[in-house]
Amino acid sequence: MLTKRIIPCLDVDMGRVVKGINFIDLKDVGDPVEIADFYNKEGADEIVFLDISATNEGRNTMIEVVRRTAEKVFIPLTVGGGIRNTDDFKNILRAGADKISINSAAIRDPKLISLAAKKFGSQCVVVAVDARRNEENGSFNVFINGGRVDTGIDAIEWVKKCERLGAGEILLTSMDADGTKNGYDIALTRAVCDSVRIPVIASGGCGKLKDFSDVFNKTSADAALVASLFHYKEYTVRDVKSYLKENNISVRL
Repeated sequence: MLTKRIIPCLDVDMGRVVKGINFIDLKDVGDPVEIADFYNKEGADEIVFLDISATNEGRNTMIEVVRRTAEKVFIPLTVGGGIRNTDDFKNILRAGADKISINSAAIRDPKLISLAAKKFGSQCVVVAVDARRNEENGSFNVFINGGRVDTGIDAIEWVKKCERLGAGEILLTSMDADGTKNGYDIALTRAVCDSVRIPVIASGGCGKLKDFSDVFNKTSADAALVASLFHYKEYTVRDVKSYLKENNISVRL
């Protein structure tokens, strides 16, 4: 049985970790380096670090914060936000990241996925997909620029294309569920997992311990991403892993 991963997510805006609901009403919850170090000691399997305003504001990802975080964190670190080309990949990896997450840039230039995969290896390339349900037909649309722009692209077709181009992992966020604490979007997550063979990280909506067992029992997601639930200390990484272990879901304790 494959071990499921629990991954805290640090959404960073102007050098501070923030959290909102449905991608708006952002609140400051702390320093990214300190928070990443805390989760590392708590037993997190990985850390995802997203500079959520970098793409929209045309800024580079904060190299120095990445470097300081990487010096303290000894588990895999995925970094995204403002990545536009393979030079950005190289610079972030040199700063200490293990994987690079791309979202808007991949939509604008899908060749970036294959270029990065060839240059750095597929294991380094994570495509982040922010999806929202299309109420007219029940499908899911891909959004970019921090959830501000509807591309009109079907999320299922997009993840299939990402896999063909060489992506090593999909970081899937349900914009409908994000920050609501009503549980992961099972329908979206299952549809994506069933469409690709590469690992899928489920993100958006966890609010209670049962949400973790639900997403692992009802979909083939490889990992669950967590933000506000951990940031506001409603549960710890240990709480989640102990619960999953008790419910016969394999995790690294």
